[in-house]
Amino acid sequence: MLREKTFSPPLPHISGWTLVVRESYRYAHGGNVEGPPLLLVHGLFGALSNWDHTLILMGQKYHVYVPLLPIHEVSSVEPSLAGLTKYLIDFFTGEGLPPAIWMGNSLGGHLALLAARTNPEFFRALVLTGSSGLFEEGMGSTFPRRSSYEYVAERVAYTFYDPAHATPDLIREVYEIVNDNYKALRILKIAREAQRSSVAPWLHEINIPTALIWGLNDTITPVHVAYGFYRMLPRAKLYFIDACGHAPMMEQPETFHAHLTRFLQEVSV
Repeated sequence: MLREKTFSPPLPHISGWTLVVRESYRYAHGGNVEGPPLLLVHGLFGALSNWDHTLILMGQKYHVYVPLLPIHEVSSVEPSLAGLTKYLIDFFTGEGLPPAIWMGNSLGGHLALLAARTNPEFFRALVLTGSSGLFEEGMGSTFPRRSSYEYVAERVAYTFYDPAHATPDLIREVYEIVNDNYKALRILKIAREAQRSSVAPWLHEINIPTALIWGLNDTITPVHVAYGFYRMLPRAKLYFIDACGHAPMMEQPETFHAHLTRFLQEVSV
């Protein structure tokens, strides 16, 4: 069963996304529908809005897809790495997509790596930014003071180099999620498994051109994590962005997409 609707434009100067609802998955897409596919995988507290700038800057050339991961919502999808990876694979095969560029932020990078391990034929290139899988210091594995709005605001600001990016709307959204018991339990289960499940033993198997685009001031997956991925991935290129935290595509979008474009040109995708 398929339903489609058009979102109100997330930014005033882009035409908006189209939401597609299937029986077992949902995704948004936009950009150049005749272009090669660019698949964006959000993180634990991520959302469609994380990729607003990516649609603007990459949408002229690429057909951009964002699977909407059922992390903190009522869903039959198991809140686990295996459940979410299967969700991504079901989306990819269900839509019959050709090999694509996959880009994952935080938990999204971890899931993209898991998909790449089992289905490398789905990938033309891989982009990781602030990816978990080796080490992550975040608020997702415990909520010791979740009822404190000030504490949640502090932890959201911790994501960014410039705390001004922790807008009241973003803080309120995270606060409401962590104070809903059902949502909080799903997030805790996924986050704790992600912190226990290292990709290091098999990372050398991922023989896919990979860009590591990292904030130099990332406090959640620090610089040493980027170097770890760089040492273990056979075909990795490493790019750092100064004055930037855990979500470079949000905090430094122009620099992030300059590195991304350079990488995609070098690997001819």
